[in-house]
Amino acid sequence: MKRKFFTTAMLVGCFMVCLAAIADLNGKWSGKLVLGDGSEYPLLYNFKVDGDKLTGTALTPDGDVQIANGKTDGTTFSFSVTTGGMDIPHTGKFYGDSTGIDLEINGAKVHSVLKRPEEKK
Repeated sequence: MKRKFFTTAMLVGCFMVCLAAIADLNGKWSGKLVLGDGSEYPLLYNFKVDGDKLTGTALTPDGDVQIANGKTDGTTFSFSVTTGGMDIPHTGKFYGDSTGIDLEINGAKVHSVLKRPEEKK
């Protein structure tokens, strides 16, 4: 009986931690994309999480566009963004204070780190 209670308590605790991680992915995240030729592009995302569904917007050269096919399982997520006639798949991992994200552009993967933008006072 004690073992069952302990196991159940541990599972509930892990579930709550995962839900907290999902909630923290909500909001604005920024970074920069550095390509192999040294050119840099700003990255800005505004994520909204509802259960395992990830929605929101991404800043592109075409302006803000909607995130499509967004999914999350607590610490990992995926979505795609269409800009300039290209569909760019994204995969990422949430670490709490930062997010690692990989973009696949023309068959090449590019990695970036996103952080929450500092609030202006």
